[in-house]
Amino acid sequence: MNRILLASAFLLVSISAAFADGIPSTLPAPAVSPAPKAPAPKLVEPHLHIARSNVADHARIALTFDACMGQADERILSTLVRERIPATIFVTARWLKRNPAALAVFLQNPDLFELENHGQNHIPAVDTPTLIYGIASAGSPQAVRQEVEGGAAAMVAAGIPAPHWFRGSTAKYDLSAIGEIRAMGYRIAGYSVNGDGGSLLGAVITEKRIASAKDGDVVISHVNQPTHAAGEGVAKALVDLKAKGTQFVRLQDVEDTGDDKTTE
Repeated sequence: MNRILLASAFLLVSISAAFADGIPSTLPAPAVSPAPKAPAPKLVEPHLHIARSNVADHARIALTFDACMGQADERILSTLVRERIPATIFVTARWLKRNPAALAVFLQNPDLFELENHGQNHIPAVDTPTLIYGIASAGSPQAVRQEVEGGAAAMVAAGIPAPHWFRGSTAKYDLSAIGEIRAMGYRIAGYSVNGDGGSLLGAVITEKRIASAKDGDVVISHVNQPTHAAGEGVAKALVDLKAKGTQFVRLQDVEDTGDDKTTE
């Protein structure tokens, strides 16, 4: 009798264990909700205007050029020097390393060229992670500061006076980064006329865009893409504007007004 009871108990235990072992394989895994995506930062692309001349047929404009990476565009640089046209040049640390000859031209013509800060590595000055035109932003306040301070340090090391203006890669910012950069003592350079579409436009349309600049406009173009057709259009537009009696000024030489608290 005892043997029968023991055998029955053993059978029940075995069946229970087998049943328990089968439970995990038959129940669905608990659903895991994907982590919510962080909202994209609100970006602004500030405008900048300078004080108008208010003189008929003598519009006042500020030419600004970004020297991001790559080589110097001699078509533009030689035109500025030959025609004695002043301009504000925003340089990165990366560009300075590759273009000592162009830097020498800038430094030899202090009456023409104002050199300002375009950052250390051409990283958008946005303090949250995002992509802008496929370029990863700085992503944190500390990285924004490094981009700004690294660019300024490279300029001073190259013999350039300490900069007062900053323009970040892509010319786009979030409002918190604007506040951080302003707290570092910089004015932030927007623009009112996009002359060459990031140096990607053709020569004819570039010439028309820049030559259409009006009294008080700030023009942005690029001086670091010598193989792009846009540079030819920039050079021609400079001559066009001069022939019209345009007054060219650097940012340091005139009062200005920028939106999004970039110059307040």
